[in-house]
Amino acid sequence: MAILTPVDIPDDPRIDDFRDLTTADRRPDRPGGRGLVIAEGVVVVRRLLESAYPVRSLLGVPRRLAELADELDRVDVPAYSTDADTMARAVGFHLNRGVLAVADRVPEPPVAGLLERASTIAVCEGVGDHENLGSLFRNAAALGVDGILLGPGCSDPLYRRSVRVSMGHVLRVPFTRLAGSWPASLDTLRDTGFTVAALTPAADAEPLATAGLAGTRVALLLGAEGPGLSDEALAAADRRIRIPMVSGVDSLNVATAAAVAFHAVTAG
Repeated sequence: MAILTPVDIPDDPRIDDFRDLTTADRRPDRPGGRGLVIAEGVVVVRRLLESAYPVRSLLGVPRRLAELADELDRVDVPAYSTDADTMARAVGFHLNRGVLAVADRVPEPPVAGLLERASTIAVCEGVGDHENLGSLFRNAAALGVDGILLGPGCSDPLYRRSVRVSMGHVLRVPFTRLAGSWPASLDTLRDTGFTVAALTPAADAEPLATAGLAGTRVALLLGAEGPGLSDEALAAADRRIRIPMVSGVDSLNVATAAAVAFHAVTAG
């Protein structure tokens, strides 16, 4: 059972894990980053507490900690209670959600282990925007995607903004990074029975609705918003798939395009 402990000053060393979250060195993908997983808000903190990530502590205002009473009864971690002003001064900004939790990372699964029981996966190239990546994970969780593989240029799914935008689903959807040279590493997918289908707005690509991918083992290849997939990645795919759009609209946000494709592939 977590024991609630009051914190009255923002420089209390017991809450150092939560300090100055807006500074660059808090980002795990930056030099000096500590690599901690940070959850914001009751819903996301609840998902962190239910996940495999070892929670170190919580910090929140009494009202928000009270909403987590059932979960806190089942864990043995420090939970620090404070007022909104003290919390804002420690964290570095005013947190409307009123509660934070911090956890250590766990090892990413091996690619083979992730693929073993998967039917639908997403493979990302160059998705460097944390919020886009978080949205993509949320869509993957909602639409039954079994895992996400990260290629070159992808941001860290466990960065605070990605965790927040995903509503904590980055903590539930398995992910790992593809090893080896890109895009030759996509051969690993083919070797385990996956069809690699690249999403592209190119007019000569197959329409998604008639591609017949539902019910097959498919890896949906997604590129960064703006540049899209590299020529090398497109050439390495087994098939090129497009989402038909009305004239004058050339593309969709990557997370939105992913959601459309996830639904088409998993609905069957």
